[in-house]
Amino acid sequence: MEFTCKEFKVGKCEGEKLVDGETMPLVLQPPAASKNDIDSLVMALKENKEWFEQMIIKNSAVLLRGFDVKNVVDFNEIVEAFGWDDIRYVGPAPRTHVYKRIWTANEGPLSEFIYYHHEMVLIKESPKKVILYCEIPPPEGGETPFVPSFRVTERIMEEFPEVVEELDKKGLTYTFTTLSKNDTSSMRGRGWEDTLGTSDPKEAEKRANALGMDLEWLPNGSVKAILGPRTLTRVFDGRKGRRMWFNTMVGMHGKEHSSATMADGTEIPIKFVKRCEEIIEEESIQFKWQKGDVLFFDNMALLHGRRPSLPPRKVLVATCK
Repeated sequence: MEFTCKEFKVGKCEGEKLVDGETMPLVLQPPAASKNDIDSLVMALKENKEWFEQMIIKNSAVLLRGFDVKNVVDFNEIVEAFGWDDIRYVGPAPRTHVYKRIWTANEGPLSEFIYYHHEMVLIKESPKKVILYCEIPPPEGGETPFVPSFRVTERIMEEFPEVVEELDKKGLTYTFTTLSKNDTSSMRGRGWEDTLGTSDPKEAEKRANALGMDLEWLPNGSVKAILGPRTLTRVFDGRKGRRMWFNTMVGMHGKEHSSATMADGTEIPIKFVKRCEEIIEEESIQFKWQKGDVLFFDNMALLHGRRPSLPPRKVLVATCK
């Protein structure tokens, strides 16, 4: 398939990197100033759906920049142009439904760093694509850094091959504790009632089991979710056989409300966890948000996070199968 399309012009952004021969993110701009309106963009996406999806897989991140994407209605039109099925977010991040298929991104305090993760990595079915829209760029900070997952695996395998193979063989067990109601003062403050869409404990257990997690009820009405075993790495079709760092070990290990251990109960070596954290940060890529930016992630190939920022910042999200 051709890696060019007459409906888009390839651009550049500060912070982009060349990774294994591919530019991340691939910046696509209007081919002419007269083609920057939302109608032209949606038409171009509909007419080039297969090509665009291949660009997401090839480059892992595609940034639409310079188009006149004014608001959530325009963003939803872009999301719906592809015909991809919606997938409902399940996880600890506090979020609010905004319009049709669009939600707020994590509403936790802007002063906090949201650690790198694959969206819904622990749930049985993760979204293949995460799509972000910047309605209000922050005055300072607030970038959405992302990390080529295969690079993390490559580098950690060079230093800790035995530990990686042991973790993949045994699997990982994760736990996290959540209150019954939402707490927007925490970036992991989504309550179990909102997460599972019910206030009935028996129904909550049924829905949690279907998602691949067990629940342990605590005296104060909160719940401890237990997930596992999960592998440390995975290989997905169509991605050059790359071994992806498809886990949330660093983000959940040894935290106040979460944990990550080997599935047999063995503790993960602290030295290994710390080195993984260093490598993930070293491999990160980021750019400054601009109003109207629309960013597509291959969720099978990239971890992403959020840098602390000054307010205001408004980034909306859609997740697709």
